[in-house]
Amino acid sequence: MVKQTIQIFARIKPTKKNTAVYSVNSEEQASTFLEFVVPKDTADGFVNNKRECFKFRFQKVFDQATKQENIFEDIAKPVADSVLAGYNGTIFAYGQTGSGKTFTITGGAERFSDRGIIPRTLSYLYERFSLDSSNVYTTHISYLEIYNEIGYDLLDSRQEASRLEDLPKVIIMEDPDQNIHLRNLSLQQSANEEEALNLLFLGDTNRMIAETPMNQASTRSHCIFTVHLCRREPGSDTLRRSKLHLVDLAGSDRVSKTGLNGQLLTEAKYINLSLHYLEQVIIALSERNRFHIPYRNSMLTSVLRDSLGGNCMTTMIATMAVDKTNLDESISTCRFAQRVAIIKNEAVLNEELDPALLIARLKQEVQSLKEELSMLTGEERDGQLAVEEIQKLEELVKAFLDDPGPDVTLSLGPDMRKIQYCFSLLKTMILASRVESSSSCDMQTSPGVRPEEKDCEHRSEEEVAKLKELLMQRNNEISILVRLLKKEKKRAKDAITQLDSISDREKDGTTSDSSSSALPPLKDGTNEPTTNGPAGRAVVYMKRGPQLSMGKQEAFETFITDHEEHLIIEDNRSLLKQRSAEARKLGEQLNDAKQKINDFKKQIEIRRRQRAVHGVTGNHQNVVEDLDLVEENLRKNIEQEKKNYKSTVAHLKALKTEIEHLQLLLERAKVKLQKDFQKWWNEEASKVQETEARSQTRSPCGTLQPSSPCSPGFE
Repeated sequence: MVKQTIQIFARIKPTKKNTAVYSVNSEEQASTFLEFVVPKDTADGFVNNKRECFKFRFQKVFDQATKQENIFEDIAKPVADSVLAGYNGTIFAYGQTGSGKTFTITGGAERFSDRGIIPRTLSYLYERFSLDSSNVYTTHISYLEIYNEIGYDLLDSRQEASRLEDLPKVIIMEDPDQNIHLRNLSLQQSANEEEALNLLFLGDTNRMIAETPMNQASTRSHCIFTVHLCRREPGSDTLRRSKLHLVDLAGSDRVSKTGLNGQLLTEAKYINLSLHYLEQVIIALSERNRFHIPYRNSMLTSVLRDSLGGNCMTTMIATMAVDKTNLDESISTCRFAQRVAIIKNEAVLNEELDPALLIARLKQEVQSLKEELSMLTGEERDGQLAVEEIQKLEELVKAFLDDPGPDVTLSLGPDMRKIQYCFSLLKTMILASRVESSSSCDMQTSPGVRPEEKDCEHRSEEEVAKLKELLMQRNNEISILVRLLKKEKKRAKDAITQLDSISDREKDGTTSDSSSSALPPLKDGTNEPTTNGPAGRAVVYMKRGPQLSMGKQEAFETFITDHEEHLIIEDNRSLLKQRSAEARKLGEQLNDAKQKINDFKKQIEIRRRQRAVHGVTGNHQNVVEDLDLVEENLRKNIEQEKKNYKSTVAHLKALKTEIEHLQLLLERAKVKLQKDFQKWWNEEASKVQETEARSQTRSPCGTLQPSSPCSPGFE
């Protein structure tokens, strides 16, 4: 058992605004002090007893220039090591909205170096798995989102959820031992780092994000990413189970300061209420002689019961913005962290006997003893076969029939009950096959309507329905493309008008510029459309997905060239191409190093043969000295090439990780663009339908026919 208090760290968000007066004092080795200075306001009068200095103690304070790698090394890596040893671990970020919690936990989506704690921890865990060959590791991942006090499973693989409400709701259940169980929360197994990152990407895609006055992409829910780890030694009855919670809490909002309303106000109420209940639990745990801890007040505190005062090694990251406008919230965050630091957890090594393996061994031993006893005594058992024995016999018979080999045997032991059951099972299967063959012959010879005709009628109805739906989609696409064509015609008309005005000025001698310079440049800086620029290459990359119709493809090309993120996509693509070229060069260097090492070894072998020949002929001393020097140089060259080979392998491994992350970023951008395009397409389709409905209600003739006087083509 390990008893320790919750470790607290502080991280200050980089800012370009006017910052408050603060200082970081790290003179002591075990702790660091963060001090805020609040000058007195002269408007409050000369007699003013307000505090001017606020000093808080943390394990370590990370200033504005701290990188993500340092955060992982100092905070997440020790917790990950304890989880590998068999202890539970939790890392949660707390702070106001826009202070950098999600960036710290999950990371940024633009650069590889912006990876947060979750992807770096996953990479570290799987690296440790590959180095430890004496144990077998099994990893499962869950991703829970708590939005407005309702839990949702972000990793639901049964359906494609377009809204948060479509995801399965998670329900909290408690057993008599007060252990929490989450119903409807799926556990997805991940065999490698790539699968784990894909699950993280799937969960982040389904998260609830909205724009607030404090943050353009504010997460409006609490999210708990959990890694369930099971470690087993081959041949051992014991195993170690541990779990790692990586929690991204929603930020608190002061409604009077931010001016939220509508749905954002409702979300802020639930967020502030859950954080209030979290603080109540912290206060109750910090007080002595307190018998009741209000864990059940909210879903967040119920899920994190072990992390707060239970069987877990917990670490808190207090994120804060040091702008003058956010000084009060930063001080409040530091006060909360000081209360959290008082709580003591008792982490226990989660080691247990494998019940399934133990039960299977005992059953096998009992069965073998019964069979030996029946063989020695010669007695036949009269009892009924158990359900498990019947299922096992059916599997053996099925495997016996499926195997085409002539030498296959069916081993049942000396038990006559099993032998008789297998014979009866074989008889039943043979009779059933005969009945099926006779019924199929009767179906072929029976008069009347053939089943093929019924199937054809049913298929024709389905095809008509599909064709109607396809026709409606094409009508909507044509209407949207007509609107886009009108916009392009208007742009062309404006450009022609501008050219005419410039030509009139040239005739009057008012300007000397060429008319081609007045053409409005396109987004790539030229006067001609091209598909080789960043937008064009982004279009080509983003079209690699679900196949769209011709109309949708044209609209998608127009949409993607005007999207705000196509420049970032092109930068990531160029960086990916550069890293792939570097990886290929490193592979060539590895092959060259292998070839050089083999050549040096061959030369050493030749030198040894020459030494043996000179020893036989008698010319030994002078020649041996020369050969020893040459061989020593060859050995040094081999050692140098081996060092180069190892460094190249390490560099290639780092490049592989960066390439995989860049591919993940491109895939994430692709999904986002497709979602934005589908949303825009639905809006345009609804506008077209509304326009058609209004035109039909205004027309006195009702539905227009091509030959009617009300038709637009009638002359």
